[in-house]
Amino acid sequence: MESNVELSQEEIQKLSAEEVAKIAERLEKDAYTSAFESLNDWHILRTLAFMGSSLVEPYQHLLDLEAFDEC
Repeated sequence: MESNVELSQEEIQKLSAEEVAKIAERLEKDAYTSAFESLNDWHILRTLAFMGSSLVEPYQHLLDLEAFDEC
């Protein structure tokens, strides 16, 4: 899968561990031709995290998600 490909939520749910690892590797290398490519990969990982996928657990550090206080 290339970094400039947008995926539906159904397609994201079907990603394999290998595909998720490739997305994470691209984010770690940060060698994109545009900010939009990196944002797309970041959104894919974030979507997986919000879906509760265990595939994204090794890459949580790339998401920088903080717990929000709803006061």
